[in-house]
Amino acid sequence: MSAVMNMKDQRGPQLQASEMDPVIWSRLPEELLEHILYFLPLKTFLNLRSTCKHFKTLLFSPSFMSKYSSSSSSFSSFILLSHPQCYRHFPLYDSNLGTWRYLSRFLSDLLPCAAGVPCTLLSSSNGLFCFSLPTLSSFLVCNLLTKSSRIIKFPTYRFAFESLTLVSTPLGYKIFMFSTKFSSNYSFVYDSRDLCWRTFAVFESILSDNNHQETVFCNGSLYFTTPEPFSIVSFDLESGKWDRLNCNMPTEVTFVRLVSDGEGKLYLIGGVGRNGISRSMKLWELSDEGTWIEVESLPELMCRKFMSICYHNYEHVYCFWHQGMICVCCYTWPEILYLKVSRRTWHWLPRCPSIPEKWSCGFRWFSFVPELYALV
Repeated sequence: MSAVMNMKDQRGPQLQASEMDPVIWSRLPEELLEHILYFLPLKTFLNLRSTCKHFKTLLFSPSFMSKYSSSSSSFSSFILLSHPQCYRHFPLYDSNLGTWRYLSRFLSDLLPCAAGVPCTLLSSSNGLFCFSLPTLSSFLVCNLLTKSSRIIKFPTYRFAFESLTLVSTPLGYKIFMFSTKFSSNYSFVYDSRDLCWRTFAVFESILSDNNHQETVFCNGSLYFTTPEPFSIVSFDLESGKWDRLNCNMPTEVTFVRLVSDGEGKLYLIGGVGRNGISRSMKLWELSDEGTWIEVESLPELMCRKFMSICYHNYEHVYCFWHQGMICVCCYTWPEILYLKVSRRTWHWLPRCPSIPEKWSCGFRWFSFVPELYALV
């Protein structure tokens, strides 16, 4: 009996010692703690935000977010469809799996539209979205993955704007827009680091008939195409200075659109033809010497279909970059034409099965690549 008691006495301290002392946990080096958290599944990872301030600060530090999101298999990339008649939900095309999904349950806690307040998706960048809330005279910037958001008041009351671009970086984000509804034309820049708007002049040549052209961010500047005679102007987001690119445009272009790959390359997509009618569509890349080099041409049969969609009304055409693809869209058509840049092959994205046939215009497509480090 005494031998058994001695065995219990000897095992007791060993079992207690195997439990991790909270004091030991609190003294773990930051690098070791990050390495442990690095292996957590996404759901558990997000739930840790509410446990303590230290965890929340650590989990959402830019360095850790960048490392986790770049290697986590939990993330897919999507092409998101926005339409005036489906403002309560957004169809998503999973470009990794080639399937359609639907984004609705994630929006209920973030978007006022769930409570009956009208909202319109305007721009996306690195996992962030910017919505317009006209009845509240505000914008809403949100990260759907982390379920975080911020409401930003318009710079002035009864504000009207022609173009808006959201630019997200690891240090924050900026919103650029310009308006011609005042006695003078102005551009406005909101900086999340300062939480305020700044006002700048507008480069006059970008204003005329330019409402549908998407702005492109590349190497710290925004790039715009001007109406004919076509040219390219840039706006430095830090200094607020406008400039015109000193490069000759391709000849016989009937319309032009810009795309950036996010790594410093600038592409130009345009129709080639005469008398305002495109007979072909080509892609050019801007070289280091400032010249446009032809990269690819759209196959003839695909070009015929796309031109029949546009009816030679090119103001409805817009482009964006998504995970190695250049997507060419039309506001009046529910399909996307895209180029896989690495393979130089053209494809059509299949029509979303939930889109009713009667929807004929208002299709807006956005690149959605979830990012944990994109803070609002």
